[in-house]
Amino acid sequence: MNSWIILVIAGLFEMAWVLALKFSNNFSNLFYTALVVIFMILSLVLLSISFKTIPMGTAYACWTAIGAVGVIVFGMMFLGESTDALRIFFIALIVAGVIGLNLTTN
Repeated sequence: MNSWIILVIAGLFEMAWVLALKFSNNFSNLFYTALVVIFMILSLVLLSISFKTIPMGTAYACWTAIGAVGVIVFGMMFLGESTDALRIFFIALIVAGVIGLNLTTN
């Protein structure tokens, strides 16, 4: 499987564990707490696999950006978090930074 696809899936699992953490209510909900652990492990295993062909710094930045932007967008769409134009601008900067890293990676 392509390392970039693996990395995107790892980023989605990163997003998933953060969302599960939110819904775990400080680890008092055992179902969501278990999901946090499972998604963290899957995310890190897939991230480490992507290191085989993607430079570590680029892979880590993309993985983090997928998780961060995904959680922010989820919060804006479903949790009533701010959709302020300046906030969206800074999200776009994160995406632009990741695109720039991908364009400059050999």
